[in-house]
Amino acid sequence: MGKSHMKRLTAPRSWKVKRKTTKFITKPNPGPHRIERCMPLNVMLRDVLGLAKNTKEVKYLLCNGEALVDGKVRNDVKFPVGLMDVLSIPKINKYYRMLIDRKGYLTLNEIKKEESTFKPCKITGKTVLKGSKLQVNLSNGYNILVKKDSFKPGETLLIELPSQKVKEHFKLEKGAYVFLTGGRHIGDHGVVDKVEDRIVLYKSQAGEVHETSKKNVLIIGSKKPSILMLK
Repeated sequence: MGKSHMKRLTAPRSWKVKRKTTKFITKPNPGPHRIERCMPLNVMLRDVLGLAKNTKEVKYLLCNGEALVDGKVRNDVKFPVGLMDVLSIPKINKYYRMLIDRKGYLTLNEIKKEESTFKPCKITGKTVLKGSKLQVNLSNGYNILVKKDSFKPGETLLIELPSQKVKEHFKLEKGAYVFLTGGRHIGDHGVVDKVEDRIVLYKSQAGEVHETSKKNVLIIGSKKPSILMLK
């Protein structure tokens, strides 16, 4: 059985937090994201955004319904917020999307209220349910019933929040806009130049063509990104 606590010194390197202030740090609850790709609400509100001085103040904010993740009120300090998830704090009119920077750090990117109503999710698999119903499995743990079998693993669905309705469908093809979630070029983004078996060639913002594995690619638009990227 895993431990329910975690020391700051052993916290994931993707967390941009001070390591020598206190001995322990909040460990996120199990969820759809790996621990290296998510952060608990307590750490985000207290250590990253500085909206609270301690866990007691964070609990007060959450119990008053002042923090929403993907459009839903969350009141657990250990609730995990992962890649592409949206954190909304309506009382102060602040909205953020979780991204990864080019150093591999999880980073909250401030966005407009309009953009907080959708998020891109990678298709990880498909399941046929009873009655021949087709279910699409997404990277953030969502499962969506679809009418047509027109989706493939590795592609992306842009879904509305919190309804989870499919807004757009992005395919991995030449001209698609991608964001890198792993590999040597983590945090980079650009336009797909060529797709070969398990390899993707893309042109970065700097005009350079790089090669990466398909598993490191998240499609976030057609020709241009559907979300605001880090500067």
